[in-house]
Amino acid sequence: MSGLRIQGLAFSYAGAGSDDRAAPVLDQLDLNVGRGALLVVLGPNGVGKSTLLKLVAGLLPFREGVIQLDALDLPGLSARERARRVAYLPQLSASTEVSVFEAVLLGRLPHLGVGPGQRDLAVVDRTLRALGLAPLSARRVTRLSGGELQKVLIARALVQEPQLLLLDEPVNHLDLRNQMAVLRSIQAQARERQLATLVVLHDINLALRFADQFLLMGPDATSTQGPIADLAPEAVGDAYGIEVIRGEVDGRPVMVPV
Repeated sequence: MSGLRIQGLAFSYAGAGSDDRAAPVLDQLDLNVGRGALLVVLGPNGVGKSTLLKLVAGLLPFREGVIQLDALDLPGLSARERARRVAYLPQLSASTEVSVFEAVLLGRLPHLGVGPGQRDLAVVDRTLRALGLAPLSARRVTRLSGGELQKVLIARALVQEPQLLLLDEPVNHLDLRNQMAVLRSIQAQARERQLATLVVLHDINLALRFADQFLLMGPDATSTQGPIADLAPEAVGDAYGIEVIRGEVDGRPVMVPV
């Protein structure tokens, strides 16, 4: 299969419970995300959403299961080879006193030899234009707004030219306008570049608007998944422990707690 394939993935934090076995965070998880598809990972705090992304990114070892990208086993790759295929944006990313162009150019590190070449500079320039960041290319990142900075971080991930994009709460702390702008950019880039994309979100209505698929993680390593159109209020209510209803506003699906 072209894209991300996860089969039988199991993981627990040893020593996190009262014995060495610990309760599983993931238990026999299967997941497929095709190229060009955007899957949103939903669920309450502490169920393992960020852990899943770290496992796929190669930042945590797992005890059993398969993680493949385009039929290639990701755990067997070197860090450099994995970085050429997988781009990961964590919840928190430090900003330094560099320009927007320089910050985005850092994403080319897995591809560089002795220094950036013409192609590297062209990839950065093209990505800045695609995300509407070209007018800001010379500005220091410490002088950006929250929405602008988040777009810079996404641009840095995109210039890796990955096949798989992992974004952990990319709209956290952004206002509504910037949430929409950032998610539109992510959706457009996923489709244009044919990226298999996993995005952790807390806002179910943003997920309903932008995602193609969902993975809803619940307590005790339970999960449901499928096309976003099939996300049921009963499943959401069970995962979050609250009654939820689904309706439509101006032809768009919405969910609200009762």
